[in-house]
Amino acid sequence: MPHPISRRRHAALATVVGLTTALATLAGTGGAATAGVDDVPSTPVPISAPDGTVMSYVLNAEVADPGQTRLLERAVRRADGVVVQSWPQIGVVVAHSDRSAFRTTVRDAAGNALESVGATRTVGVSEGTPEGVASPWGPGASDYKRLDRKDDRGDVGSEPTTVTPEPREVEQWDMRMIKADQAHRINDGDRDVLVGVLDSGIDADHPDLAANIDEESSVNCSDAGRPDRSATGWQPTTSDHGTHVAGTIAAPRNGIGIVGVAPGVRMASVKVVNDDGFIYPEYAVCGFVWSAMQGMDVTNNSYYVDPFMYYCEDQPDQYAAKEAVRRAVAWSTEKGVVHAAAAGNAATDLATNTTDATSPDDSTPITRTINEGCHDIPAELEGVVTVSSMQRFPAGTDESRLSSFSNRGLGVIDVAAPGSSILSTIVRDNGYGLKSGTSMASPHVAGVLALMKSAHPGLTPAEMVARLRAQADDKPCGTTTAGAACVGTPENNSYFGEGVVDALDAVS
Repeated sequence: MPHPISRRRHAALATVVGLTTALATLAGTGGAATAGVDDVPSTPVPISAPDGTVMSYVLNAEVADPGQTRLLERAVRRADGVVVQSWPQIGVVVAHSDRSAFRTTVRDAAGNALESVGATRTVGVSEGTPEGVASPWGPGASDYKRLDRKDDRGDVGSEPTTVTPEPREVEQWDMRMIKADQAHRINDGDRDVLVGVLDSGIDADHPDLAANIDEESSVNCSDAGRPDRSATGWQPTTSDHGTHVAGTIAAPRNGIGIVGVAPGVRMASVKVVNDDGFIYPEYAVCGFVWSAMQGMDVTNNSYYVDPFMYYCEDQPDQYAAKEAVRRAVAWSTEKGVVHAAAAGNAATDLATNTTDATSPDDSTPITRTINEGCHDIPAELEGVVTVSSMQRFPAGTDESRLSSFSNRGLGVIDVAAPGSSILSTIVRDNGYGLKSGTSMASPHVAGVLALMKSAHPGLTPAEMVARLRAQADDKPCGTTTAGAACVGTPENNSYFGEGVVDALDAVS
């Protein structure tokens, strides 16, 4: 049997380098990376469709500039495709075609201008909510599959203040665990700081969210990866997941309900989930590029990109899709955006896992071998803060252990945050509900990053990540309800990474 394959990232996240250097790491028009990938190949997942079936593709230019992007657009048209969206900032074009030979034809038409091309899903394009499907709102319902699975200003000082508790703040053990309640006495967030919630939309009418929603910066990216600026496009339709996440990040201190980690900052709804619950690569690309274009400071990403739990670089379609998302993340980071992401809910060690039985999730999953070139995105992309989930244990205390569902991994997890039975805002009745998942842990970290940016606005994304990790409270392994093995030290281990995120240190 093959030996366990390490997919460990660098323990210390490096400063983001120039995009030109980043994009030059993998070359050639074949579209599959080979250097550095373990010699055990991943299991192929062929993606094909007969003539007449409209499929979605991403094309990555050899060089990220407007000129080469235009060359790709012309190649798409010569190959009988349609250009859906172009992102010349990163050299990515989203295209649709109903020709089964599109990838071969467009590669020939583009020549040396094309670095890679790949299908972004295993089924035909079908955006929107199917007729007859009702919105499954419910108290705390987790209807969102898998997921519950700038400037050079100096630091800003502030005097301690008296904080009036919110009506349900006593139930928010999670805020006490990360010391957000103490941080609010020093700094509860600056209105200049904008957090992008890349998710299923935010309920604009919720009285415990409305004051902190920046409608002008909100967008819907689930329309085939095009930015839809319509007034209601970025609001939720079939899931209240994004509304719950938003409450944890920045529900205002307004005497109503709960309080968020950073109640003084603004949030933008960046909808990257279609009505069927999928987050395809072109949606994520749109979300990350949009966040930079709007000058956002932080994004939260409580999802993994469909249809693969792991995108493998030795598979041409998966490589091209992963590369497009990676470029979008790298470019937005260069523009000053720092990203937090959920580690996932498969109770898996991301550093040693060798199999995936859940992908592709938009058609028929197969059991496949994965190798060190296969990654959960965006959580395992360079520069993204990867967050594991903790549960309150023993019950009724503010002690914790790793949530039984949480993914883990030495050198993969950066920090940990509460993610089990988290009280936050939901759509039904403009109310509140409990949800569990690394999806609920990640927004705590996004909120702490927003507080940090409020207190220290001159920090770069790399500096913020370094501080976040250094300030985290060390936490030994302990055990989970599943008894999953933990490796590492109290200072850095596979369960909690560098430790429990600390809101108080972020503003001190």
